[in-house]
Amino acid sequence: MTISLDLSDRVSRKAAVPTSTQPAPAGGAKASLIGLTREEMGAALISSGIVPERQARMRAQQLWHWLYVRGVSDFSQMFNISKDLRAALDRHFSIARPEIVEEQISSDGTRKWLFRFPPRGAGRPVEIETVYIPEEGRGTLCISSQVGCTLTCSFCHTGTQKLVRNLTAEEILAQLMTARDRLGDFPDRDTPAGAIVPAEGRKVSNIVMMGMGEPLYNFEAVKKALLIASDGDGLSLSKRRITLSTSGVVPEIARTGEEIGVMLAISLHAVRDDLRDMLVPINKKFPLKDLMDACRAYPGLSNARRITFEYVMLKDVNDSLDDAKELVRLLKGIPAKINLIPFNPWPGTNYQCSDWETIERFADYINNAGYASPIRTPRGRDILAACGQLKSESERLKKSERLALEAMMIAGHGEA
Repeated sequence: MTISLDLSDRVSRKAAVPTSTQPAPAGGAKASLIGLTREEMGAALISSGIVPERQARMRAQQLWHWLYVRGVSDFSQMFNISKDLRAALDRHFSIARPEIVEEQISSDGTRKWLFRFPPRGAGRPVEIETVYIPEEGRGTLCISSQVGCTLTCSFCHTGTQKLVRNLTAEEILAQLMTARDRLGDFPDRDTPAGAIVPAEGRKVSNIVMMGMGEPLYNFEAVKKALLIASDGDGLSLSKRRITLSTSGVVPEIARTGEEIGVMLAISLHAVRDDLRDMLVPINKKFPLKDLMDACRAYPGLSNARRITFEYVMLKDVNDSLDDAKELVRLLKGIPAKINLIPFNPWPGTNYQCSDWETIERFADYINNAGYASPIRTPRGRDILAACGQLKSESERLKKSERLALEAMMIAGHGEA
């Protein structure tokens, strides 16, 4: 069963995102405080003329608490700030969430949101998808970093949508904050002001930069957003519970470890350059040897901080026992885990998922070689929320395409 909720008439938002590396909000829209560092927030308060310089640091810390600990989206809810200052803040700034165009709930509990962000500069409104995956003992939010993608990986639905633009730090954080709103993951309004949501029991305990786009082609905004997400006085997610997935932008891999310090995942999918050139075309620019060298040098790499290698299982393409043997050889000396991903079908694809017996044989060989190789359980396939299926609803599937997808799944293509 798929539940689809149209929320466009129930959610009114005015999100706007000023950063030094992104286009300004269009049409004189109010600038957002979300996505700014404390220093930038203080500077914005001073330049607006509503807070004197001597108070800026204190006021920025107050706002930080209300935004990231309490999760408020309206200045009127900041009860330890005077009414006059709240009104002045509201005249100059926005802390609103993006518009939720649609929320879909899969039969397995996976949720997919379609968010719409307003235009920037001379641009137009854009839409992105974000997915929440509830599991035993944790909940993972899959966050997008770009509208569309430039990488054109041949097995990935997102790659069929051209890049529109990078998301800003605010728009990246807004996905996390809106998901926490929808899941009831911020403190209740009547919770004492000093209370902080505990690390255990959160609905969103993990985030993965595995949604639409290549995070390392939007490095500065992703870095800024993830440092705010992991700030201990705010959203307070452990960096060990944040994973950034890249298709192999080699020059930025070391920076990711040094400047962000989160867990790293590599979208690998092939063990030979000729095949990876076809499946993941960025390999033509950064071939396997360069990628593996960058992984071996990843800052903080250890058995406790392994790199995850993602490997989609494509029938008769990359799933032979010889491929498994070469994968073990390729990863020699790298503390690693290999996630085997049954291919998730989408309309128009020419690939099929490997047979289940083939996937298990592949996994057994890797396990016997000393690497953990869990087989990822497909989640949210019925709402196109599974790995490789995300695509903006600005490129909405036609009904005939959805029926084709259902027929593929019923016939067993890609079934695991």
